[in-house]
Amino acid sequence: MTKQDRIKELVELLNRAGRAYYQESREIMSNLEYDALYDELVALEKETGMVLANSPTVNVGYEVLSELPKETHEKPMLSLDKTKETEGLASFLGDKDGMLSWKLDGLTIVLTYNDGKLVKAVTRGNGEVGEVVTNNAKTFKNIPLNIPHKGEMILRGEAVIKYADFEKINSQIADADAKYKNPRNLCAGSVRQLNNEITASRNVNFYAFALVKADGVDFDNSLEKQYEFMAKQGFDVVGHKRVNAGNVADKVQEYAKEIEHFEIPSDGLVLIYDDIAYGESLGRTAKFPRNGIAFKWKDETAVTKLIEIEWSPSRTGLINPVAIFEPVELEGTTVSRASVHNISIVEGLKLGIGDEIEVYKANMIIPQIARNLTESGKLEIPCTCPVCGGATEIRAVNEVKSLYCTNEKCAAKFIKKFSLFVSRDAMNIDGLSEETLDKFIAEGFIKEYADIYKLNRYENEIVNMAGFGRKSYDNLIEAVDNSRNVPVFKLIYSLGILNVGVANAKMICRHFGNDLDKIISADMDELMNIDGVGEVIARSYTEFFADEDNMRSLQKLLAELNVEKPEETVTDEDSSIAGKTFVITGSVNHFENRNQVKDIIEKLGGKVTGSVTAKTDYLINNDNMSTSSKNKKAKELGIPVITEEEFMVMAKIDIV
Repeated sequence: MTKQDRIKELVELLNRAGRAYYQESREIMSNLEYDALYDELVALEKETGMVLANSPTVNVGYEVLSELPKETHEKPMLSLDKTKETEGLASFLGDKDGMLSWKLDGLTIVLTYNDGKLVKAVTRGNGEVGEVVTNNAKTFKNIPLNIPHKGEMILRGEAVIKYADFEKINSQIADADAKYKNPRNLCAGSVRQLNNEITASRNVNFYAFALVKADGVDFDNSLEKQYEFMAKQGFDVVGHKRVNAGNVADKVQEYAKEIEHFEIPSDGLVLIYDDIAYGESLGRTAKFPRNGIAFKWKDETAVTKLIEIEWSPSRTGLINPVAIFEPVELEGTTVSRASVHNISIVEGLKLGIGDEIEVYKANMIIPQIARNLTESGKLEIPCTCPVCGGATEIRAVNEVKSLYCTNEKCAAKFIKKFSLFVSRDAMNIDGLSEETLDKFIAEGFIKEYADIYKLNRYENEIVNMAGFGRKSYDNLIEAVDNSRNVPVFKLIYSLGILNVGVANAKMICRHFGNDLDKIISADMDELMNIDGVGEVIARSYTEFFADEDNMRSLQKLLAELNVEKPEETVTDEDSSIAGKTFVITGSVNHFENRNQVKDIIEKLGGKVTGSVTAKTDYLINNDNMSTSSKNKKAKELGIPVITEEEFMVMAKIDIV
């Protein structure tokens, strides 16, 4: 292969990986592999002088694909050149000072303020054109809607979801296939929603990292002064340190220690000259501005031996490969397994049992295989499912090959399906763990959803089953009976319809007035008229209810349930609650919990959100003198902060 041919191959491969990552929120290669291929391309282009028009070294990002409005950025948003060596940072600085900050791993957003008010938020998009997400940005957890500066102000920052929130959201998703792969994907999907109620529920945070414009303000030619100015306007500014060539290596080490416990996803550091005019005088290349450089962590790697590939089936039939290897120490912890994601990656790495593999932690967090030193390529893809023994097949979806179990009656599918059905956000049946479901399915007690409500037929068998007893049985039957009264949206979510989560189920049910017949018979056009429901969700939804077996199973289930419709809401004439938006914070004294207050508000025609925004009518907080962020935000926006008792007067509830 000639060098020119290799360039063409690398451009095609890197562009395909970029499309998957930026447009489809999936990964077909590791960050380490991408960086290595990118560096190879840069070297070949320099050596040959050949640069293709569609090379990722001269094109920034990809065209955005969504129904959100598009807008051209006032100034192009370029990527930074990068290094993995601290010597490269010192060389970049020379005799200049710089600001070294976190490179956060989320979604870049450009905010515009006029007359002290947030008027526009646009995603980075392809660097030239982004998507307008103003309504969604207004629900970010820490973004100021009003600022002291009254001239036009434009700044850039990163929208991120913290690790704790990422884990919490994933823990509420019973279906392994539906879980988000990493915080960046979750954040991107949350910010680019058509329904900002979903964005608000995801705890998105914003960290400012660059000031584009601030009318009438003199910063004494200092980037550090710009950071201080943004902080005074109420923004959380990305963590930063002043550095020079002599101490930059030490400062990098300080960041390296901090990242071990850093709550925000980060994939490196950014170094920008503090001298703004000097940095701007350097101009730019076709892709990179010359005033800054990115530092990517030089991943700690370890060589180990691949012991086996564990094939893990899921509810949809997808069988995920997981690499099991001899334990090694990485970034202070012992690791022995890493997801390989799909068959395409297995083949790309040329894996075989016994191979020597190099492993690392992506962003110092997630174990990954960097490369295969042996490349035996001898791994056998199983022809049968490890759970049911049924035939498997490899399917290519969006150019990515994955392994699937073809047996519709596979026990793994049943276990995952029933696990979702009994989960807290669905039917909420305590006592039916995956282990218990596995036993009951194996014994033939459960074949379909309705069978869960007939478990009393097997009273003697269950009472005498290992790990059970009379008390466990009685508790289980009580939990089953308690679940017979179920809100319609929980029923719809519990059915495990592909791509339909709790939020989608709520939106669909609300749209059809919680009328079960209308909900079940909804067609594609009706569903796609609902904000937040696109073609993918609408198709999987209609296909589910068009399936005769699904409908037969549902009818049997409905015979066991009392599907609850919400009480009729009152009109504006009947209540001061209807049509109003509330936020509830702090402890409550007259109710069991805040959820009970939320239920009352919704029954009276009001709405409850998680964040205080310009659309909020009241913040309920018994400590109305609190200095909490929600109280501060409410006072900034002139939103009344009312006590629980004041709310009860509004809702015409007697105070006891």
